Amino acid sequence: MSTQEPNPKLIDDTFEVVKARFLWHSYDKEGRGLVSALTEEDCIRSTRFYLKGLQEGWPEPEKKFSGTVGGKL
Repeated sequence: MSTQEPNPKLIDDTFEVVKARFLWHSYDKEGRGLVSALTEEDCIRSTRFYLKGLQEGWPEPEKKFSGTVGGKL
């Protein structure tokens, strides 16, 4: 965990959020950085989304695009 607070408050008993100079950063229980955001609320919301994606998998994109260019350039 980060070393800024002696007893960090775990959110959802999974991660902590720490304010840096300009950004908020989230860290897991082992101290690995997860997400950075401009506000505390955005950091918490984004970290929850990120951890859910890691646990359950990411949703399929709605559209798929081809990188092939037809014709002569």
